[in-house]
Amino acid sequence: MLQQTQVDRVLPKYREWLDKYPSLKALAAAHPDEVDSTWRPLGYNARPKRLHSIAKEAVNTHGGKLPSDEQTLRSFKGIGAYTAGAVQSFAFGRRAPILDTNVARVLFRVFIGYGYRKDTVTQKRLWTLSATLLPRKNVYDFNQALMDFGALVCTARKPRCLVCPMSPICEAYPFNLDHEQVVQHRS
Repeated sequence: MLQQTQVDRVLPKYREWLDKYPSLKALAAAHPDEVDSTWRPLGYNARPKRLHSIAKEAVNTHGGKLPSDEQTLRSFKGIGAYTAGAVQSFAFGRRAPILDTNVARVLFRVFIGYGYRKDTVTQKRLWTLSATLLPRKNVYDFNQALMDFGALVCTARKPRCLVCPMSPICEAYPFNLDHEQVVQHRS
């Protein structure tokens, strides 16, 4: 729910969602229209359909539980690399990389600093960085901190470079510009 949606908009819907669907079994048993209406007005309206589908598959195939391994998680329609990593890290405490928008922005600025962040080669490099940087312990804390850092300090617009502890090693910091400006400046 928090993916690209503000916390203050999510909290009331999150509580309502958990009241209606306290388990994967409850979500799987719900009518798709009810699931859809519970999700609104958060946007990204394909998500409740995917969640409902994932819940049904988990109930029908995995005893009502999400699997903990990446390959099986990614076999669910709607679960890609980021979601599989997030589920492994946050739900199961496993050592799994994540690369949401905030993490990608932080890693791109700190370690690469210029170019186009969304091209295939750069995305592969960012996934490699995300995996390489993972600590052996407390992966959940590390991944959450990296996401929060991108949301609060290394923001998309007007990054807070002057208070950033990464600025001494940040490739983008000397330009103190947002991503698009770095691309234009270096080109």
